[in-house]
Amino acid sequence: MALSIRLSRGGSKKRPYYRIVVADARSPRDGKYVEKIGTYNPLLAKDSPERVKLDADRAKHWLGVGAQPTDRVARFLDAAGVKERAQRNNPKKGEPGDKAKERAAERAEREQAAAEAAAAPAEEAAPETAEA
Repeated sequence: MALSIRLSRGGSKKRPYYRIVVADARSPRDGKYVEKIGTYNPLLAKDSPERVKLDADRAKHWLGVGAQPTDRVARFLDAAGVKERAQRNNPKKGEPGDKAKERAAERAEREQAAAEAAAAPAEEAAPETAEA
């Protein structure tokens, strides 16, 4: 049985509250679980100690048995010092899309043309004042 440590949603509409549970990976999100090892309330302030409550000993046990945490739970485990989370690197995430690149290129061309147009009269005016 493949186990995962994941969030199970509770609470009412627009008021989420999550249980951190160990469940069979094939079971539904809010379905049957093996054990509840903590809670997560995203509505509380980020620095609140009540935001994430986690039983670190049970989490270590289930990780030792082979349970795989989801990305969000892995963040909680890393913050609690239970399991080190490998940092992800996605260099393309911050890169602008194709349309934005086209707009930036057009803007740069317009600015360059404006700079050349402004420099051309200044160059023509400079020799005339020198001749006089």
